[in-house]
Amino acid sequence: MKKLTLIRHAKSDWSDDGLRDVDRALNDRGWRAARVVGKWMADQRLQFDLILASPAVRVAETLSGLAEGYGRKLEGRVDKRIYLASSVTLLEVLRDQGGDADHVMMCGHNPGMEDLVLDLVPEAVGGGQRDAVEEKFPTASVAEIVLEIAEWRELDGRCGRIERFTRPRDLAEDLGPQYLR
Repeated sequence: MKKLTLIRHAKSDWSDDGLRDVDRALNDRGWRAARVVGKWMADQRLQFDLILASPAVRVAETLSGLAEGYGRKLEGRVDKRIYLASSVTLLEVLRDQGGDADHVMMCGHNPGMEDLVLDLVPEAVGGGQRDAVEEKFPTASVAEIVLEIAEWRELDGRCGRIERFTRPRDLAEDLGPQYLR
């Protein structure tokens, strides 16, 4: 069995229309959410053998914020294919990069991250957590999936079950949608 933790980048700053999308940084709310989620990850004792990351600035900053809350460095292996990737491409990246890792964290973007959860977890076993992901996979949210595979190269759709789905608003009320600016 393998484990996959998917994290959508935290909320980004849209104030500079001149920036390329890949160069957008986090806004203040995004930094706060990343630190809160990182603290939660530490409290849950989550440990990763491999971290795969999009090359986007907002993803690098999300990992930095997570690390602040987590209390130790979280260095991602950047793979350009993750940037704005589809679920099919994300599956390919995991098959190619997973190697011997038992627990992989991937930090990237929607809609690919959400679609990947829905492709990996059948409706019959997904329950309420899958439904919540299908409704919305907000920024800085975490979906942890247990995969019924022995090797990453075996990864295909419908082989997982959601162990947990956590949104920033589940951890800090002021990170809920009612507080959006």
